[in-house]
Amino acid sequence: MLSARLSHRMARHHLPLALFCLVSGYFLYVTRSYDDVIARLSFASAYPALVLLCLTLLIGPWKQVMGERLAVSFDLRRDIGIWAGISGLFHTSLGQFVHLRGRPWLYYIYEDWQGHGHWQPFRHDMFGFNNDTGLLAALVLLALLATSNDASLRKLGTPGWKKLQRWNYACFALTAAHTFGYQSGGGRGAFLFASIAAVAITVALQLIGWRRRRVT
Repeated sequence: MLSARLSHRMARHHLPLALFCLVSGYFLYVTRSYDDVIARLSFASAYPALVLLCLTLLIGPWKQVMGERLAVSFDLRRDIGIWAGISGLFHTSLGQFVHLRGRPWLYYIYEDWQGHGHWQPFRHDMFGFNNDTGLLAALVLLALLATSNDASLRKLGTPGWKKLQRWNYACFALTAAHTFGYQSGGGRGAFLFASIAAVAITVALQLIGWRRRRVT
C-alpha cells in the first residue's frame, strides 16, 4: 500500500502534472503542420519540459518573496522536477531521430569531415551547438531525476545532495541555449516570445531570491 505522503503526492502533484504534460503536449501535437509523427512528438514535448524546468527554479524564490521558510527539499519542487525530467528526456530521445533519420551521430560530428575541410570531426556550427547543449542538458536531467528521492538524499547527505541538485541551474542555462538556438531559424514567433518570457521571469525571480539571501 502507498504511504499517506506518497498518496498525497500522487493525487496533488503527479496527477495534475501528468495531465498538464498530456494536455499541453496533445495541443501542441495537433496544431503542428509537420507530416512526420516523430517531429510532432518532439516539438510537443519540448515546451512542457521547458515550462516545468522553469517552475522548479521559481518555487524557491517565490517562497522567499512570500516570507516562507525554505527547506532543503520539498515534495512539490521535487515532483515538478521529476516531470520536467520525464518530459525533457522523452523530448531528447525523440529528437535524435527528427533530422538525419537513421544517422543520429551526425548531430554531433561531421560526415567526411576531412573531405570538407574541417580540422576535427566534432560539429562547430549552429546545428552542432543546438544539439550539444540539448544533449548536455539531458544528461544533467538524467542525473537529477535519478537522485530525486529520499534514498539518494540519505545516501549523499544534505550537503552532497544539495550540491548535485544545484546542477539544475546548469541544466536551465543549457536548455535555454538549446531552445533559443533552434528558434533562431525563424518561424516560431509565439513560441519564441513565450520562451523568452519564461526564461526572463525565472532569471528575474532567481535574482530577487539571491538578493534576499544576501540581505538575510
